[in-house]
Amino acid sequence: MTNYPYILFNQSPEDLRRIGARGGRAYGRNRRGRRAQGHRPLEAVERPIPHLESTAEAIAAPDAQFSWLRGAGEPTSRRRPC
Repeated sequence: MTNYPYILFNQSPEDLRRIGARGGRAYGRNRRGRRAQGHRPLEAVERPIPHLESTAEAIAAPDAQFSWLRGAGEPTSRRRPC
């Protein structure tokens, strides 16, 4: 068994080095491009808060849409007080 794991991927150490260098160059190029754009501060904009449906509203919506199912989740048999 050899100590060369790159053989498994059919690539020589030189090929692997070249692939790694390509990634480094791309990272540097992208980094320089971002730096050239300059720092843009976040604007103090008040973002609208989306309406979150409450539990009561979520229960009322199907009841309004399907009136014949109203109260379907409630138990049908009720215990008699002793």
